[in-house]
Amino acid sequence: MNRLITLLIATVLLGTTSLDAQQNLWQNKDTTSPEVHADGSVTFRLYAPTAESVTVRGDFVAGEQAMQRLENGVWEYHSAPLTSELYTYSFSVDGLSNLHDPSNPYFMRDVGSQMNYFIIPGERGSLYAAQDVPHGTLSKVWCKVSDGRMRRMSIYTPAGYETSRKQYPVLYLLHGMGGDEEAWVATGRVVEIMDNLIARGDAEPMIVVMTNGCTKHLSAPGFSHEGMWSPYMSGSIDGTFEKMFPSIVEWVDRNYRTKRDRVSRAIAGLSMGGFHSMQISKEYPSLFGYVGLFSAAIFRGEEGVKMYDNLEVKLHRQFSKEPRLYWIAIGRDDFLYEENVRYRQLLDKGGFPYTYVESEEGHIWRNWRVYLSQFAPQLFK
Repeated sequence: MNRLITLLIATVLLGTTSLDAQQNLWQNKDTTSPEVHADGSVTFRLYAPTAESVTVRGDFVAGEQAMQRLENGVWEYHSAPLTSELYTYSFSVDGLSNLHDPSNPYFMRDVGSQMNYFIIPGERGSLYAAQDVPHGTLSKVWCKVSDGRMRRMSIYTPAGYETSRKQYPVLYLLHGMGGDEEAWVATGRVVEIMDNLIARGDAEPMIVVMTNGCTKHLSAPGFSHEGMWSPYMSGSIDGTFEKMFPSIVEWVDRNYRTKRDRVSRAIAGLSMGGFHSMQISKEYPSLFGYVGLFSAAIFRGEEGVKMYDNLEVKLHRQFSKEPRLYWIAIGRDDFLYEENVRYRQLLDKGGFPYTYVESEEGHIWRNWRVYLSQFAPQLFK
């Protein structure tokens, strides 16, 4: 199937009529892409002999970069050395943008966009790649919650869960606007991060539960009878998700070997998921002893929803139970930065203790993967 897709893409790029001829041309050219070099630089290649302009763009460089046309019809771009990280990219050919690299079979989805990716090995990049370590299990399960509907979740259990009788602490990890229960798996690399952190001894073995916060839908697009709906934020900040969340915790506790106390539960999320984490943890302070807000949309609830009223009063109630960790992280260039400044001022005014981490860049998955890798080692100690 991948070979067929590659040839079909070649049909567009080559502008010829014979698939056999295209295949022969393709095989006789060096189209290795992306090629990661020992110094961390990367060469991108695309065979498009009839194209007049080819560019590459991604989170490894600012803006679109012109690729050079070689005599054999291959377009090429060589990057500067990159730091160890996971990067995404796409091509544009004669103004047609967001094209996949036909030589790279590795994709990840963010909301409705698909992107090729590559990893520069090293300390951070290796954390996001599968290593020769004991591996946990990722399950896709259906949970009946308080609204009476079955909802889909992704649940990670650590290596050894199936063969032990131990009880485990639980991290509830929430996605952002337009995301779903696949987001932290596909783009957040949660399975690789948790496997590697646990194997290193940097994090306690834990269960990670990833729900779908778009409450008007049962699952990610294409995984339920709803069909291929377009990803978007629906029913996400009207208080519905917060109200149903205790029933999700109850379902997990019934169906998994969990430690069922607040010091063995954490909740964290990015952007809208940070908003949900803040709201859920203050509404149900007896449920969670650890809270993580990653680039959180603090003040973005729908007006008129009573659950979002009396914030200071509810924070006093929450912090009277002395959370083990209240962790806030955001990038300096994040569009939600000032919102987080105002929230920290509110916490300071009330004398509520928290840990604050400020990073470079903005509202991007690169930051959120880092935040997870920093937050998880602090849990359940």
